Amino acid sequence: MSSSPYYLKGSSLNVRLNSVIGWLARHGLSLAGSAEMSVKGRKSGRMQRIPVNPHSYEGGQYLVSARGHSQWVRNMRAAGGGELRVGRKVRAFTAVELPDAEKLPILRTYLEKWGWEVNQYFQGVSAKSTDEEIVAAAPDHPVFRITVEG
Repeated sequence: MSSSPYYLKGSSLNVRLNSVIGWLARHGLSLAGSAEMSVKGRKSGRMQRIPVNPHSYEGGQYLVSARGHSQWVRNMRAAGGGELRVGRKVRAFTAVELPDAEKLPILRTYLEKWGWEVNQYFQGVSAKSTDEEIVAAAPDHPVFRITVEG
């Protein structure tokens, strides 16, 4: 068993699609609620951009890393926040990572809404999986509660 944190790199098609989705969000067109997130690079100090699916649950907003412990997750841990953009609307936010024990309802509802797009990254886990299966997958999928400033 690997000791490295789970991360599934996107295929070249995924990378191209993400570029298009990010470009659309940057120019004001959100697909199913997507946005472009900017987070300060922990090494470069430059803002890194990636399309994300902000997820609402019981009045809170969350960012879920479907692909695992990605670069944006590592940058978010270091920066503690970033910006969400759709067109000219830019919202700064702070972020707090959730412990695995609190992820179950967020991951289940995220998979209900976004499963059509992200199930492939959850290694057989879906919105229809048991609580135990989702809890077992939780360490592989970082979740951040975000608070939009202002």
